[in-house]
Amino acid sequence: MNPVLLIRKEFASKYELQHAEKYFPVEESRTKCAGSLVIGRYSVVPFYDELERDLACIGSQIINSFEQHQWIATFAYYKELKEYTPETWDETNFATCPHPGPFVVKGKMSSKKRRWKTHMFAQTKRDALRLGERLLEDTNIDDQGIVYRKFVPLRTLEMGPNELRYTNEWRFYYYQQQRLSCGYYWSMSDCADKAELKPEALTLADQIAKIASRHTNFFALDLAETEGGNWILIELNDGQSAGPCDNDLDELYGNLRSALR
Repeated sequence: MNPVLLIRKEFASKYELQHAEKYFPVEESRTKCAGSLVIGRYSVVPFYDELERDLACIGSQIINSFEQHQWIATFAYYKELKEYTPETWDETNFATCPHPGPFVVKGKMSSKKRRWKTHMFAQTKRDALRLGERLLEDTNIDDQGIVYRKFVPLRTLEMGPNELRYTNEWRFYYYQQQRLSCGYYWSMSDCADKAELKPEALTLADQIAKIASRHTNFFALDLAETEGGNWILIELNDGQSAGPCDNDLDELYGNLRSALR
């Protein structure tokens, strides 16, 4: 099958589109993707399973099956990757959490990171519960469910608005076990020149990708350096939905095209 990008253009920058079009045919309608391997850039949620069924009707398939997407979207990946990432509880077991705080509180797929102080960070368990209840008022996060993560201090390069920490964090894209590209995560900041991608981060990313590739095809890993100098997994995302941050788009799309040949 020939690969094609199915893009919801209102969520993609013109800059990204210009680079994507160098390497892939780009379509806005699933009906124009017959007989193709579809990469649903910004276009797979909220009706992923419906999209997969519709594509099957025209002889196409999506790069990550609905089951593979759900392994990421439901936070099921935590079971296999828990040794690499902060300890986490959800709505089913947070009552038994022995950690007194602080916590990072977010949806299973997304967060309110731009409102860090009031909508993501909680000093105590009681604060975390209250914040979780408030986040559930957002219909997008309500559909995802809440996770409560042990706050791990990260190496912070600058402080942004609302006490948002611009940390030494990097986003890696993979197709199966092949690393496609990586770039500094906080593209909204002015501190990329202070960020350092260390060899141990690359080693850890490849190690995690080896596990993740058993369950999904196209994904993005966010890794950050702790205050103590260790590297940890912050989040795993479906590669179709993860924004590019400071990844080189020619590397990302060019390497993805080559990997799919």
